[in-house]
Amino acid sequence: MTTETMQADDYFYEFFDAVSNSTDISYVQKGDVLLCEKTEVNQFGARVLPTFYCINFILSLIGNGLVLCIIYKYEKLSTVTNIFLLNLVISDLLFAFSLPFWAVYHHSEWIFGSALCKLVGSLYSIGFNSSVLFLTLMTFDRYLAVVHAITATRSRKTMYAFASSAVIWFISILASVKDMVLFDVQPGNQSMMLCEMTGYHHNIMKKWQLIGHYQQFLLFFTVPLAMVLYCYIRISIRIMSTRMREKCRAVKLIFIIVLIFCVCWTPYNVVILLQAIEMSNGDQKQCSDTLDYALYMSRNFAYLYCCISPVFYTFLGKKFQTHFLKLLAKRIPCLNITIVTPTQSSKTTSFRTPNTVTEH
Repeated sequence: MTTETMQADDYFYEFFDAVSNSTDISYVQKGDVLLCEKTEVNQFGARVLPTFYCINFILSLIGNGLVLCIIYKYEKLSTVTNIFLLNLVISDLLFAFSLPFWAVYHHSEWIFGSALCKLVGSLYSIGFNSSVLFLTLMTFDRYLAVVHAITATRSRKTMYAFASSAVIWFISILASVKDMVLFDVQPGNQSMMLCEMTGYHHNIMKKWQLIGHYQQFLLFFTVPLAMVLYCYIRISIRIMSTRMREKCRAVKLIFIIVLIFCVCWTPYNVVILLQAIEMSNGDQKQCSDTLDYALYMSRNFAYLYCCISPVFYTFLGKKFQTHFLKLLAKRIPCLNITIVTPTQSSKTTSFRTPNTVTEH
């Protein structure tokens, strides 16, 4: 849904303030009001977004549920890798559980009340933000394990994993405080209820939207992207300097990981940046539908990446692939799955984190 944008007479507010400072003028409007007709955009969103949200929700539920099942049956939370992986799954599930509510909302209107509006908006923001931060943290941990293997052996303890995870959750929750406070239900066109940031004068809301846009682009895209690129470049250099037999395959996996990350996250964040620039410049052509359509489509790629990232990173490792085959063999014996157990020597160099690229 897209809230109608309104432009009021600033002189009226200054005059009204001078007459009476005791009166709340936040909801008083006078003068010419510019209404952005978003009928076609809203109809497009009502047709497309619910389907995408439901697909992402189902994929996330199945994929993350599978990862949780494998961790519970075959792994322990005594390793840094599995602690990070569990936190990533939790963050993605928090985000995914908000999608059915948004699907219903975009299909018709918000029917779940004010309390759920705040709760769902907060879970969406916390899950979305923490997901990319945990992916970045796991990449950095892989960098430590490969490039600084000797020193990392002493520092990569469970306490380091729990402390790092706590910092990620704190940053994600802190960045989502504005959504907890500002999200609420308000009436829209044709008495349809909206769940959006509301409750203050539109100039204040515009500032909060700008803060949200720049926060998303800088903190949750630019910094993670820079760290991912740096870490994987250093990992690739390190791998190519070794005598590892499958180093070419490892570098190809790195290229695929970085490419998918960029393809899924870059378009969405570029659109966010363009919207922020447009709002900052006070562009009178904000009624253009181009960025709205671009946001709808690019956002779905970012959502999809959030929902499937634990599965994608997990099954790059041969150990988790073996666990998955064991699970299938138990549940579906008729498949006659042959499971090759890795040798003792390969176990020490096989999958150690979801971002591993040093498999033998």
